[in-house]
Amino acid sequence: MPRASCGAFAYGLRLPAARAAAGRHAHLLPLLAVVALLLVPPGRGPDAGGGTLADAASGLLVLWCLVRVARARVRPLTRLAAVVVGLPVVGLCAAAVTAHDPAAALPGLVRHLQVFVLVPAAVVLTLRDRRDLVAVAWALIGLALVQGAVGVVQYATGTGASYRGEDVRAVGTFGPTDVMGMATVVAYGIVAAVGLALGAPARSRARFAALGCAALLAVPLVLSFSRGAWIATLLACAAQLVATGPRRALRAALAAGALAVVLVGGLGVGSAMVQERVASITRVAAAPDRSVTDRYAMWAAAAGMWRDRPLTGVGLKGFPAHRDSHASLALSSGSDTAGAGMGFRRQPLLSPHNMYLLVLGEQGLLGLLALGGGWLALLLCGCRRLPAALRTGREADCALVALGLLGWQLVDFLYADIGGPSTVLTAVVLGVSAWWALAPRDAGAGAGVGTAAGGRSRSASGEGAGAAGGGPGVGAGARRSGCGVRSGAGLRSGAGVRSGFRGGPGTVPGAVPPGGRP
Repeated sequence: MPRASCGAFAYGLRLPAARAAAGRHAHLLPLLAVVALLLVPPGRGPDAGGGTLADAASGLLVLWCLVRVARARVRPLTRLAAVVVGLPVVGLCAAAVTAHDPAAALPGLVRHLQVFVLVPAAVVLTLRDRRDLVAVAWALIGLALVQGAVGVVQYATGTGASYRGEDVRAVGTFGPTDVMGMATVVAYGIVAAVGLALGAPARSRARFAALGCAALLAVPLVLSFSRGAWIATLLACAAQLVATGPRRALRAALAAGALAVVLVGGLGVGSAMVQERVASITRVAAAPDRSVTDRYAMWAAAAGMWRDRPLTGVGLKGFPAHRDSHASLALSSGSDTAGAGMGFRRQPLLSPHNMYLLVLGEQGLLGLLALGGGWLALLLCGCRRLPAALRTGREADCALVALGLLGWQLVDFLYADIGGPSTVLTAVVLGVSAWWALAPRDAGAGAGVGTAAGGRSRSASGEGAGAAGGGPGVGAGARRSGCGVRSGAGLRSGAGVRSGFRGGPGTVPGAVPPGGRP
């Protein structure tokens, strides 16, 4: 065959494969849109609201999942998943109803439901298999690379947020009012990249690409000057490495130490400021700076609110109104923000910068048990699946990414809480962790909307038990094979099969029932 004909023939083979790959991930577009829209800078005016385009996209994601669930007419979540994901509703509703001003608590109720219930549930329903989770992980890495590149440019050109009198703090597109935004995004990217690298085959392109991204993202993370993000990232990556073996963890620790020497000692990446910032971590008790002193005062204020109303707290969004009556005189009037395209502003301290104490103060013991109990359940259920994933290697990358992100978030909540444009990404991360911990593993590589464990499922939209990799209407007997999906007994309505046809063993997508018309 002539060379031109061979090229045309190969192109003809690649085009359907590319279309099939695009169709396979089309259901992820609403979720990926939430991640991508975080690149859009939020409003920076003094009267700018808290909603962003990413928040609006997350609302559309929830509505889209509700429509899919209604059309599938099956139970979308297992009982355990429904209980764990829906558990925070108990504490949130109780705190909103018992608040001094229920009308003022209503926006807080909507925001908490979005971050801790609705968006995580939508992510669980959207993800179908391992490939979906890997695609979301790479989306997080891509977002982190772009935000990190903006942050490095801000540091190099002196256009970042103000830090010790110099506009050198890397904040990405989030601005000086959300200095933790870029640090959070970059940390997510590092943890996701390390998880993908550790779960990928040795000397594969995926491993080298993920390791390269993790190394690149280390620079903007350092330049964010966020001590909490540093600590959480270090602990999360260490846990990922230890889970894969102590020898690998030791080699990675040596490599990380060498990288730190090159970045700080050799290239001088923020050497003086970074060294001073690292040293300040050891002085948080003996000689705390102003930010640490304010944080201690707000922690004590949150604990005082809980002591006044131990069961349900002071109500959602009630911390600012009750702060001054419980805080000590050591608390300052606010924090100074400037730089990154904004003038000097005095930003009020509206939260204790500790998610657990914020929940305890505003929602009481009931809210902390409900919300914290759900996070603990995700961690335990995810860790139970980790040994099997590492042993078989089939979903090791999913396990390491999901548990790494969850571990990072739980550690970071010791130094931070929700707030700012990047909060919606926290909801996505919790949803990814919930999918790994709670989604049925016996339905191929995972299931999406319409998965009914142990039962039959129908799909009004025609997406049924033959869809590759699981999805709407995937039952517990469906398995992926090299040439498609083999339908188990009792599965109906496979992809390309007429609705109502009961597929038997060996049925593949596009098959025609015996005696039936194509």
